[in-house]
Amino acid sequence: MSTIRPKDRDAVIQSLRAGVVPRVGQHLIQVGRANEIAALVKDLERVSDGGSCFRLVIGEYGAGKSFFLNVVRAVALEKKLVVVNADLNPDRRLHASGGQARSLYAELMRNMATRTKPEGGAIAGVVEKFISTAKTESRAAGVATEDAIHQKLEQLKELVNGYDFAEVIAAYCRGAEEGDEQLKSNAVRWLRGEFSTKTEARQALGVRSIVDDAAFYDQLKLMARFIRLAGYAGLVICLDELVNLYKLANTQARNANYEQILRILNDSLQGSSVGLGFVLGGTPEFLLDARRGLYGYPALQSRLAQNTFAIDGLVDFSGPVIRLSSLTPEDFYVLLQKIRHVYANGDPDSYLVPDDGIVSFMEYCSKRIGDTYFRTPRTTITAFINLMAVLEQNPGVTWQAHLGKIEIQADNGAVADQLESEGDDEEFASFKM
Repeated sequence: MSTIRPKDRDAVIQSLRAGVVPRVGQHLIQVGRANEIAALVKDLERVSDGGSCFRLVIGEYGAGKSFFLNVVRAVALEKKLVVVNADLNPDRRLHASGGQARSLYAELMRNMATRTKPEGGAIAGVVEKFISTAKTESRAAGVATEDAIHQKLEQLKELVNGYDFAEVIAAYCRGAEEGDEQLKSNAVRWLRGEFSTKTEARQALGVRSIVDDAAFYDQLKLMARFIRLAGYAGLVICLDELVNLYKLANTQARNANYEQILRILNDSLQGSSVGLGFVLGGTPEFLLDARRGLYGYPALQSRLAQNTFAIDGLVDFSGPVIRLSSLTPEDFYVLLQKIRHVYANGDPDSYLVPDDGIVSFMEYCSKRIGDTYFRTPRTTITAFINLMAVLEQNPGVTWQAHLGKIEIQADNGAVADQLESEGDDEEFASFKM
């Protein structure tokens, strides 16, 4: 194992301690899920070839869905795909009439990432690359750059908003050639879906349409086609926290969002989308609940049903649903080793806990939490980093003594709770003293 940069180390440790997924350095702590990742890699290759994919990643809270989506995101970037990602919330939905779908689209576009700009904000770079390619082709053909752009975008004009999309790209090109930063900014705003009225867009760019709630999915398909014309392999869309759709109280609004998922799924399975992939993260109840979940929508239930022959340990990763398998204790042991290595900046001489300490910590977790500690590892990982933080800042403390004290305190607390629940006030009071 090589030395780890302090920047990467801090990003990983701080994120894990807060219970969130690190945006960089995922490869430093990735363990297990080999079959699931292999299945997604095949999907990404299909998108690169001009195809499409649709995957639902299902797992409990804290089971690693968000981390898995981030790993997929990193792999997609390495394969020269453009990636956009966002979390759904009450103000961001797949279908709405009050601006929530446009809000989700705008968030996706703000988070657009490429291999050279993995942190997001890459939409202007994608447009610049397209224009650069068009300029090269226009010089070779002896035609004006704007004519070359319209010629390249001709195939997009048959799609929803396609004509105005081409006009916006041409406007960006004019702004670049004339040094008009305001025109370039307006073009990027339109591409990001940040215009709220058609009047405002017409005044700024001379176009008659905007990205609104109704055009959400069609605009994504249009953007995927444009991204391929710009020289990238395709577009991958990672959406997390789909459980927020399950939580919608309004049945009509919930079903409208499920109808949008059905449309996306049908397009992917039928090959109607070009260079477009969807990877969605959700919880088991979001999928399986027969009243409010996807299984409560008959057309989706039939398409997302589990393979009835995949029983007794047999798996099938070719379907649209990937259920994240539990980390085995062995996987979890390796994960804690990797976290220890990252915490020490990659220096084995600086390890705060030996291998025996990791085993003892896992035994402690098994006693206190049960088997859940490696099935939903978020809480346990946070506890492990907290333990190392205490050991680092208190050099006189040993891991053996600290784990022992925690166990004694936990056991005493359990006894006190039992006495209190049994109503033996006198004995409870003496125990607390």
